[in-house]
Amino acid sequence: MFSRIGLFLITNIAVLAVLSISMRVLGIDQMLAADGIGINLTGLLIMAAIIGFAGSFISLAISKWMAKRSMGVQLISQPTNSSERWLLETVRRQAEMANIGMPEVGIFNSPQPNAFATGMNRNNALVAVSSGLLNSMTQDEVEAVLGHEISHVANGDMITMGLIQGVLNTFVIFISRVIGTFVDRVIFKNERGFGIGYFVVSIIAELILGVFAAMIAAWFSRHREFRADAGGAQLAGKHKMIAALQRLSQSQQEKSAMPNELAAFGISGGLKHGIAAMLMTHPPLEQRIEALRNS
Repeated sequence: MFSRIGLFLITNIAVLAVLSISMRVLGIDQMLAADGIGINLTGLLIMAAIIGFAGSFISLAISKWMAKRSMGVQLISQPTNSSERWLLETVRRQAEMANIGMPEVGIFNSPQPNAFATGMNRNNALVAVSSGLLNSMTQDEVEAVLGHEISHVANGDMITMGLIQGVLNTFVIFISRVIGTFVDRVIFKNERGFGIGYFVVSIIAELILGVFAAMIAAWFSRHREFRADAGGAQLAGKHKMIAALQRLSQSQQEKSAMPNELAAFGISGGLKHGIAAMLMTHPPLEQRIEALRNS
């Protein structure tokens, strides 16, 4: 749950920024200028879609590599102890139940109980758990967490989020450039090409619209967390899934925190309010527990 969305969104923003700046430097934005104060909306929309979906799918394609590198995941190729052997066998059994290919399995060093699944292909995914999760949870609870992650893979959540992010990227780029062109031509009275007003305003608009796009993406992510909880309950048992979430809730109250830029993407989420709550990729644990109890 951790890197599955967090690293994807961060990488997407970085890739999108590089592609967007490159288009400006190469003069492709200028090529889309039309006579008068108008712009070639068809060409602009095509360019926005190319950049938007490219940013999303490049991020998705390297998500597994990024997760391994950033989290220091140690893959289990040959188990060296009973804990690793149990971990591999549990993931293998759940993957067969979910009708997906056997994911890579790894452990990353973190005192906080956490786990994530990522990968572009449901038959070539990665499932990783923290050392803190293995040390602080019972096997039943770890089994439920693994079931949750396997459900993310089986549900195709990464590819779904990639498509959603691609659409959002497209409209962010398209609308920001329309706004930039309007300000440049109407307010700054620039009648030829694109002036400084276009570049400054379009960048600012892209940043602001990007925040709203992130809110929409986070809403979809929260919705799919409930589905993954339900899937975990099917694979491991409802009582185990509820117990795992309760354990995470206790840990959340005790911990001082993961790094700020990563806390919202953890399996236990974060406690936020107001606008910040709209950027949370995971629902509050209390809501998830209540949803399972009522299912």
